[in-house]
Amino acid sequence: MSVETITTISPTTGSPVLTRHGLSDVQLDQLAITATEAFLTFKKTSFEERRMIVKRALQLLGEQQDELARELTEQMGRPIAYGAKEIQTAVKRGEYMLKISDAALRDTSGEAEEGFKRYIKQEPVGPVLVMFAWNYPYLILVNSMIPALLAGNTVIIKPSPQTPTIAERVCSIFEKAGLPQNVLQYFHCGTPSKMERLIQSPKIKLICFTGSVAGGLAVQRLAAERLVPVGLELGGKDPAYIRSDVDVAWAAAEIVDGAVFNSGQSCCSVERIYVHEAIHDRFITAVQEVLKGYRLGDPFDRETHVGPVVSNRAAETIRSHIEDALAKGAKDLTPDNKTFKSPPAHGNFIAPTLLTEVNHEMTVMTEETFGPVMPVMKVASDEEAIRLMNDSQFGLTASIWTTDEAHGETLAQEVEAGTVFINRCDYPSPDLAWTGWKDSGKGVSLSRFGFSHFVKLKSYHVKEAPR
Repeated sequence: MSVETITTISPTTGSPVLTRHGLSDVQLDQLAITATEAFLTFKKTSFEERRMIVKRALQLLGEQQDELARELTEQMGRPIAYGAKEIQTAVKRGEYMLKISDAALRDTSGEAEEGFKRYIKQEPVGPVLVMFAWNYPYLILVNSMIPALLAGNTVIIKPSPQTPTIAERVCSIFEKAGLPQNVLQYFHCGTPSKMERLIQSPKIKLICFTGSVAGGLAVQRLAAERLVPVGLELGGKDPAYIRSDVDVAWAAAEIVDGAVFNSGQSCCSVERIYVHEAIHDRFITAVQEVLKGYRLGDPFDRETHVGPVVSNRAAETIRSHIEDALAKGAKDLTPDNKTFKSPPAHGNFIAPTLLTEVNHEMTVMTEETFGPVMPVMKVASDEEAIRLMNDSQFGLTASIWTTDEAHGETLAQEVEAGTVFINRCDYPSPDLAWTGWKDSGKGVSLSRFGFSHFVKLKSYHVKEAPR
């Protein structure tokens, strides 16, 4: 049987940059078999040995950050000036999970009782399948892979066809760090139907997926034919509320960064902006001033702030959201910026766009745009802002901007999202649970709760025999 050929298209040039090959059905089956065989040995390794392997691997990852960053720019288009930061953050995130792993995986003692010993152990679940996205591939992969390995599981990773080298690099690094053979494996796949074989394999004991809502639902449906846990980190339509008491210039700069960084291609990018009417006009002017200083262009130019979006299809979606809003009465108040008007001739370049007079009848306020678009809606009160923030099928993150942090925390209690920021946005912190509400997913990564997916509980109940 022939195997598929998978081609990565450069977002910057529109030309092919890499080619990889998928696996046959027999080869896919063998991945699960070898992962199962490796698990039988790896689960018996000491926790300290696993910790040392992960520690060495994170060090090696950091040492290669410049080379890895350049690959990211080539494959998914992030400006080179920001590429190494993802690697640095991935290492820090992994190091935090490493630091808390002993406490997170520790046995739990039962109630003391004379003549009895009771305790709960956390056992590894077995081979884990991790399917991860292209937009922050190292960060996303670390979320699942590090706790999975520390807990004693074997892992099979499938990268996005857009960023195939990430899986290859990571597996090579862990091999150099001393990870036993077949504990960490990867494969390439560009055809969703091919994934069915592994998702439904009884040898796979946990499935982790990061991607679109449609993709997550497809994985869940395929997995529903057997009792296997599925963790889903899906889309967002993350709102920000700017209260009237803030420093307007500061808030504008923060919001533009939260909406435009990585060309808006983050599940926790700011995609809806609600501004109190008392400062609305000043806020718009401040955003315009910030945008005048941004530069759209070649991501290999270190002066570039905003590169291309990932694909022509993504660019078409973003443009359709903008066009729908304008057709329904929104105004485009994007300031004059020479680079916005004359991007590179080839590639999927979308200029940052500022829209006002938007409402929830517009696609740009209801569906995930995943692009550098800032739709701003005027609100009259905290109550109106919270109601509109919650008027969404998504619930990943939200942010509230105010000098009254205590009141911000009170408002945050009413927001339907897994993470609520006060005076910050677009920053998953490793000491906090990263979890989606509503259609933004299910399950948890990061924090001590991020280990729970990768273990199953086993209770031990010992009674002293008569002597």
